[in-house]
Amino acid sequence: MTTTESRPPTDGPAEQPAPVVRTTAGAVRGRREEGLAVFRGIPFAAPPVGEARFMAPRPAPAWDGIRDAYAFGPPPPQDLGLMGGPGLFDVPEGDEWLTVNVWTPDPDPAARRPVMVWIYGGAYKLGHSGSPGYDARHLATDGDLVVVSLNYRVGMEGFAHIEGAPANRGLLDQVAGLEWVRDNIEAFGGDPEQVTVFGESAGAGSVASLLVMDRASGLFRRAIAQSVPGTFFSAELARDIGTALAAEVGLRPTVADLSTLPPHRLTSAGETLGPKMPQYLDRWGQAAPTVTPFSPVVDGEILPTTPWQALAAGAAKDIDLLVGHNRDEYRLFLALANQLGRITDERAASALRLFAPGPDGEQAYRAAFPDASPTELYERVQTDWLFNMPSLHLAQAQRAGGGSAHLYELTWPAPGNGGALGACHGLDIPLLFGTYGADLGALLFAGAEPPAEALALSSRFRASWTAFARTGDPGWPAYDDERRLVQVLDAEPVVTAYPEEASRRLWEGYDFTPLPLL
Repeated sequence: MTTTESRPPTDGPAEQPAPVVRTTAGAVRGRREEGLAVFRGIPFAAPPVGEARFMAPRPAPAWDGIRDAYAFGPPPPQDLGLMGGPGLFDVPEGDEWLTVNVWTPDPDPAARRPVMVWIYGGAYKLGHSGSPGYDARHLATDGDLVVVSLNYRVGMEGFAHIEGAPANRGLLDQVAGLEWVRDNIEAFGGDPEQVTVFGESAGAGSVASLLVMDRASGLFRRAIAQSVPGTFFSAELARDIGTALAAEVGLRPTVADLSTLPPHRLTSAGETLGPKMPQYLDRWGQAAPTVTPFSPVVDGEILPTTPWQALAAGAAKDIDLLVGHNRDEYRLFLALANQLGRITDERAASALRLFAPGPDGEQAYRAAFPDASPTELYERVQTDWLFNMPSLHLAQAQRAGGGSAHLYELTWPAPGNGGALGACHGLDIPLLFGTYGADLGALLFAGAEPPAEALALSSRFRASWTAFARTGDPGWPAYDDERRLVQVLDAEPVVTAYPEEASRRLWEGYDFTPLPLL
């Protein structure tokens, strides 16, 4: 990259100079914004193109002079179906996808503040750390700590099974980003020994994976997993889906073949296969209706087992864990598909047979929720299978392995759409970041000013998350198998026994194993 030496921007009446920090690859200049020093688009790895394409991340090349770190790096190639919108791509074009951003109260190496590292979600096929909904200024200011966000490869580039390429390249990118934090964050005022990784949805699945990956060992002390998806692929399933993905663009699933298509054209493989996935129900089973052909792969090397198995064996017993879910996770997807209230009993029965645990799962769910409508049953079983029970079981596995976990449930309903969305998937993001009008927040808050109780709950979110990052204690008791105490986040937050007792009992003893090829 060509180094820029433009005149440093200043702000405020004192005309403070723009902050400059030296990293292992070279010096970067940020901006002063609302009392913070903010740095955007710093490379933590080389562009994964050319000979580096589909490979593990490689070190970022060094630069001379001072590099301006004013703009977010370009997003990785992805399916834009859920996250397109104003502002998302107000960033440079190019292939430097692997970048980090830093919000810090003071880039003083002596400060040694706790560090939080954000990993975005997006079904492992989309997402970008520069999305407006992930603006970390409130977290950094309210918590008086350093916040980092990073990009990682998604979709075909990051998670497709490709012959000749390592599995889980997106996870390897995250490890490289955490290594950058270890090596550089002290210069930004952070403490490399007090790092907390946090993420939502696919980001939470990534956090769960990092907890048990040997390559991530020692890179963080605490972890927050918001709405952990239970979808991890077996190597056989990933290979079969990879073959189908490549066939969508008329190629074989090899590095040599797929490298002939530019990255931004290769995204069409996932975009066209996704809607067809339900046709593969007899081969891909529970993975087929998710219309997401990407997930972490239990390949036996980079990811040796599922997080639940590894945590129960004590793999992360020395790492503090905060994990939880939203009460009505799957309702978001029903709303986006315009299916709220439109599910027939036949569709509900099919979902119950496919996702409910045990040979009598459908009957057990109907008995546990006797007054539920078909839509409610359809939503409930997929909420439980996809997010809620994986999150609960992650806490239980951590405890079984000798570690400690704090558990929460968000039950406050989103005000958008007359409250019909409930406490749906993704609501925790605008509440945590305070970005009510950006990205998904614009839907969940209907573009209106957030009510006072939302502001209070948002402040509570940040206080708990940042306290956990600082001390390992979010402000309520750790989960145990006797009292099962959980922080319920609502207009009036309370600590109580796990609220979803009916679902907990239905899933008691269930193992979240890699999804198989049938």
